[in-house]
Amino acid sequence: MTDPQVSFLRSHQTIAERRLWQKLQAKRCANRRFRRQFRLGPYVVDFICLSARLIVEVDGESHNHTIDRDHERSRWLESQGFRIVRFTNDDVRYRLEGVVQMIEAEVLGAPVSVEGQS
Repeated sequence: MTDPQVSFLRSHQTIAERRLWQKLQAKRCANRRFRRQFRLGPYVVDFICLSARLIVEVDGESHNHTIDRDHERSRWLESQGFRIVRFTNDDVRYRLEGVVQMIEAEVLGAPVSVEGQS
């Protein structure tokens, strides 16, 4: 059964989401499988590595207006045993390799910081 919301989001990814997907698909990041625009309960997450219980979100300007809803969503996802890492569109656009390194470190259990990451 096709989920219309997931289909819509996959066909309307932001430039940042497309660039990050190029780095995550086909086990290119930490040799783990990532999925994009994946439904978890009532929510659709940008990227997820099920084996690492890791969700990767790429937030654009629209998230500045949905802070309360984002917190509620994060609490629910965390209650299901997932960790969430968030990056801005600008992080992905201007520091893509650093973002990928941070995701790899999270997958492997050794968080690192990337210069310029807030």
